[in-house]
Amino acid sequence: MTELVDAPIVAVVVYPDRARVTRRGRITLPAGDRTVYVDSLPLTLEEDSVRVAGRGPATVLGVDVAMRHHPQAPDETVAELERQRRDAQEEVSALVDAADVQEQLDVFLGQLGRRAGGSFARTLAAGETGADLGEFTESLAARLTAVRSKRRELARQQEEAAERLAAADRRLAATSQQRTPDRRSVAVALALESEAEVEIELSYVVQSAGWSSSYDVRLSGERLTLSWFGLITQYTGEDWPECELSLSTARPTVSAKVPELEPWYVDRLRPVPPPPPMPMAAGAAKYAMADADFGGAPQPTARLAFAESAATVEQGVTAATYTPPRPVAVPADGAAHRATIASVELETELDYVTAPVRSTDVHLRATVANSSTHTLPAGKAAVFHEADFVGSAALPLWAPGEEVELALGLDDRIRVERELARRTASKATLGSTRRREVEYTTTIENHTPRAARITVLDQLPLSRDHEITVKPVTATPEPAETTDLGVITWKLDLPAGERTTLTLGFRVDSAKSVELTGWRE
Repeated sequence: MTELVDAPIVAVVVYPDRARVTRRGRITLPAGDRTVYVDSLPLTLEEDSVRVAGRGPATVLGVDVAMRHHPQAPDETVAELERQRRDAQEEVSALVDAADVQEQLDVFLGQLGRRAGGSFARTLAAGETGADLGEFTESLAARLTAVRSKRRELARQQEEAAERLAAADRRLAATSQQRTPDRRSVAVALALESEAEVEIELSYVVQSAGWSSSYDVRLSGERLTLSWFGLITQYTGEDWPECELSLSTARPTVSAKVPELEPWYVDRLRPVPPPPPMPMAAGAAKYAMADADFGGAPQPTARLAFAESAATVEQGVTAATYTPPRPVAVPADGAAHRATIASVELETELDYVTAPVRSTDVHLRATVANSSTHTLPAGKAAVFHEADFVGSAALPLWAPGEEVELALGLDDRIRVERELARRTASKATLGSTRRREVEYTTTIENHTPRAARITVLDQLPLSRDHEITVKPVTATPEPAETTDLGVITWKLDLPAGERTTLTLGFRVDSAKSVELTGWRE
């Protein structure tokens, strides 16, 4: 005997590239052998991932995964998208017809003007003055202007309607790819000694789902608050209602097997023999699957060890699972649905960075240490300074205790000017070298109400030829660092209302036969 159990979705664990869905339902069964179906499952479920658990005085005899065919799509989402597409198509067709009418009217008025022009010319040549030429031409011009204005408006409306139709096609294609009339079904064979109520819990993994991280970084005074969100997307073919939804950082496909190295052989190139013919595909296999809730035994006669199951936040060895503070419904529309994961106060050090050799802009920078217990996945961050949005940043994978740098926008209250203070150039004479010498001054003024720590970057040119030499002449004050790539770094503590000047001078000597490239002043 077969029974159909109503098992709605009660929990979802979303991984970065898939999801594990849990359904649960109750049914009262008479004594004897019964097959209970959990129906309308997505086509993308991974058959090897199907697990069944539950509670009740029943023995599991087997679990099969089958295909259920339906003559019509029971999906209201697809029906609504199809209706929207029909409406968009009708709108495009109506606009095309209206544009065609206006085009024909434009042609007619043009022909009318040409014919009337000839008629008026003949009338005037005959000395007749009864026709009012001015009134006719003004009327015709006004009519042509109105028609062509209408044609432009219709062209704009037609373009917008075509975009809506294309968007409807994309949504329908993305949704219909998974939302077909056919569905998977799981059949659970049970044996009962007497009539009883049992609870069936089914879990399975589906593709076409995942989540990524998004952040809001907000600086208020010298306090930085990071809000961590999970962006959940899925187009599995089934809508997830508000339920126990968790986000896991585990990557099942990556952590399933520890990599091992095989022997690395080199050999003579030999002809490759033709491959043997492919064997016939085996018939559909039955899936008698039981997890730890069945005692860990896959035999069809294993006794059901039903146990209470509750979703909890897991802190694993290689991954963490986060449960948002409130349930989140995620329809299968492919759109991103945001769930709050955490909000943490982070330690930060603020300073300014400028590279006047490229631009006199001064950037506010925050060096932030991850003082939380979270390993934050890579993701896009929206950066706010007080209530002002200052830009976006790409956060890397951020482990506890690790530091990252965040750009918090430009601060025009710190003024920077860089000028060429001195320039000399000598012409090469017989047996001599050509020398170029320059000196730059950079002036920095702090108009903020507090002292500012400022990092100033400048650079020396680098020689790629043994007949070209670069020699620093002056660097005042003494730089904090000079790298092998010619980058010079000053670190300043500039009080409010104060100014300072930096000086950098260098010379470039080249042989008289060398034409210098890459030189800039």
